[in-house]
Amino acid sequence: MKIDSHATQRLGPLLLIISSVTLLHGTAQAQAAGSTQVVKPPVAQLWVDAATFTMPGMPEMPDMPGMGALGGLFGRPGAGGGNTFGSTRGMSPGRWMDIALFTQRKPAGTDGTQAVPQGTGLAPTLALRPPERQTGRSSGETGDPTDMERPKGRISFYWGCGDTVRPGQPRVLDFSSAGAQEWGNFMQGRAVRDRGAQARTGNTVWPNPKDQRRLGRDASIAGEHAVSGDGVPEGLKFSITQANDLMPAIALEQTGSPADVLRLAWPSVNNARAYFMNAMSGSEAAGGASEMVFWSSAELPDFGMGLMDYASPANIDQWLREKVLLPASASKCAIPKGIFAKADGAMLRMIAYGPELNLAFPPRPADVKVAWEPEWAVRVRTKSAAFMPLGLEQGMASRGAQEPAAPAPSEKPRLPGAFDILRGVLGR
Repeated sequence: MKIDSHATQRLGPLLLIISSVTLLHGTAQAQAAGSTQVVKPPVAQLWVDAATFTMPGMPEMPDMPGMGALGGLFGRPGAGGGNTFGSTRGMSPGRWMDIALFTQRKPAGTDGTQAVPQGTGLAPTLALRPPERQTGRSSGETGDPTDMERPKGRISFYWGCGDTVRPGQPRVLDFSSAGAQEWGNFMQGRAVRDRGAQARTGNTVWPNPKDQRRLGRDASIAGEHAVSGDGVPEGLKFSITQANDLMPAIALEQTGSPADVLRLAWPSVNNARAYFMNAMSGSEAAGGASEMVFWSSAELPDFGMGLMDYASPANIDQWLREKVLLPASASKCAIPKGIFAKADGAMLRMIAYGPELNLAFPPRPADVKVAWEPEWAVRVRTKSAAFMPLGLEQGMASRGAQEPAAPAPSEKPRLPGAFDILRGVLGR
């Protein structure tokens, strides 16, 4: 092939520019590779999850009749008011704390002790122990799914705060015709990756069968903490400030009725970074068909089933930008008129996301050429959550100033309509 000398002259400056850019890009890549800091996992990692749960309008008494069973329906392990690991993931009223410890020096688990401040009511120390092994349970024969009869009914989904239903709502899913893909698309939503305390093999946890004490109503975890045990690095000591203490209960109030606009209001929750709420109902229509209604406070169509738990600061920031969460400045929200009018009852859940504290020793070196090899790291997460039957105010007001009627001797005390609601929603 013959090369045109004039063309070469014309392309010369362009080739020089391309060559220079390539050289600079390669240099930048080499510099970036050389600036990557070596980061090793900590010898010991401690997770502390703290949660406050309340049922507005009811006394903050976690062990009152019915709370154990109700907490179980909301995902809390155990029943009867005892303190078991995982209570921060349930909804039983009270203040709860889950602690998990892992040390590379004892990967199968170890016994440990955590010194805690007087404000916890549990001082001087907590006993940390490996979790008991869970024995598998046989689920029995489930049968061929193709032989199962399709349920009858539908789900209607609404979203957003406001007095009226917005255009394009609700989304409806018909049980009788929906396929697996349609179910998946309909229920799709955001969720968080578990980054906190877990009772998995190799961890050491509190509470446990050796130490089942629980936090009191006015408990505080703020103050000095220290962890010790076989395989735990010496000097695992840290301080929790008021900014990362147990959060206050959500003082949620409602006005209105399910047939009208339901107005929700709450005072600012100390240290809350954002809020989210959803509501659900279940009822039976003619012919035994199930009618389920869901609503969430998000500006986008997200059920929020994966949002009623701890969230990382990055998740919170992103979901605030997307208007999936309500900002910390929010103090009210309205459920559109009439969406729960035909329901036998409805249940509302609300969460206030707290801050997250991350500590490590020694601190990360500023010089990227120096490897970071922390001896220990600590993560403290906080949240406050509330749940309440919708329309409760109207039902209580209808009694006037009279004392509530006592249950018949054959009846067990229970929350007004709560189990009926949950049975319809959860299929129990």
